[in-house]
Amino acid sequence: MSPTIRSNSPIADPIRARLPLDGKTVVLGVTGSIAAYKAADLASKLVQAGATVDVILTRSANEFIGKTTFQALTHRPVTTGLWDAQSELNIDHVALALRADCVIVAPATANTIAKLALGITDDPLTATVLATIAPVIVAPAMDAGMYESAATQRNVETLKRDGVRFAGPVEGRLASGLVGKGRLIDIETIVGLVRQAVGVRGDYEGRRVIVSAGGTRQPIDPVRFISNRSTGKMGYAIAEAARDRGADVLLVTASDLPSPAGIEVVRASTVEEMREAILPESANADLLVMAAAISDFTPTKIATEKIKKTMDRDGDGMSLELTKVEDFMPLAKGDRLVKVAFAAETNDLEANARDKIAPKGAAFVVANNVSEPGSGFGTDTNRVTFVDATGLSDALPLMSKLDVGHAILDRARPLLIKH
Repeated sequence: MSPTIRSNSPIADPIRARLPLDGKTVVLGVTGSIAAYKAADLASKLVQAGATVDVILTRSANEFIGKTTFQALTHRPVTTGLWDAQSELNIDHVALALRADCVIVAPATANTIAKLALGITDDPLTATVLATIAPVIVAPAMDAGMYESAATQRNVETLKRDGVRFAGPVEGRLASGLVGKGRLIDIETIVGLVRQAVGVRGDYEGRRVIVSAGGTRQPIDPVRFISNRSTGKMGYAIAEAARDRGADVLLVTASDLPSPAGIEVVRASTVEEMREAILPESANADLLVMAAAISDFTPTKIATEKIKKTMDRDGDGMSLELTKVEDFMPLAKGDRLVKVAFAAETNDLEANARDKIAPKGAAFVVANNVSEPGSGFGTDTNRVTFVDATGLSDALPLMSKLDVGHAILDRARPLLIKH
């Protein structure tokens, strides 16, 4: 039997799970839009992700939502003016700009966007944006007519040329009662874009990573299919971990989960669709992580119309003939491609994982017992064992799926070709 290496990594404890923005400082600028109330949720989500959040309220924003709300959520002083007695900006007007890992203006009004485009610094928010070298994200929220006006579009383009990143706006019902493009983008997307921005110079910078996720669905007829219990959570966590470390990520998914921010997503329901999406992209990729639960069998014949109960003339039920599906992972090739396979097992974990390494051409296999509590489909945690081509195995404790994603990236990174 091959030896097992036990890991005592601190990231393995799910109670002390790695937070995506741990140790990062985010400056949140809130301007005078009716959507300012949503910034409270954003501040809360950023804090939950581990960030230190410093909030700057413009004078108009302070009319919509007071600083007490943000102080309670962030446990930090809130800046409302250049001469606030409690603000560092009273002494050093660039203090927040220098400390920030990311500056996010959400919601951003047409007025603030115009001032930023012109370099006007008559309040603490515009002064901070002008002085920072950190990534700046602007999330507009305003009436559709204001956003689509020639002046606003000109200012948006100016800021984009200056390197400012824009998040939204999106179509939706506005405060005026009209429907149009001007609604603040959803908060989870903004958090994802912040995570991407602070990790852009990470150890996967310049790397192309492909991740598959979810359980494929093989059709029986136009309304039925055979599938498995995979939800895609593990694949999504790997993709987000790679994005957070600076990678250019392609997520090929059969899951119905929302698309993660800052990640290219291709929806692929069947094995054939997943194969067509992954193989051509593999040629120029650095890492392929096949986390998807690919169907092993598919119906031999697919009915063109819904199969009716009346077709069972003998009343004994229906037989379904299945054909084995070809594993396309061995066909994924590239000059610098490193491949990582998954093995979802219910018994003989390491032996079954080891049998997959050579046929798939994998550098290592990530194996987990899906019948074990906290390690099965649909959970937010996982307990995995890495089994590599040398026969060694490394069993990790139960940890969050995001931490598993980082552990996979840590394991794969030394195998990547330098370029």
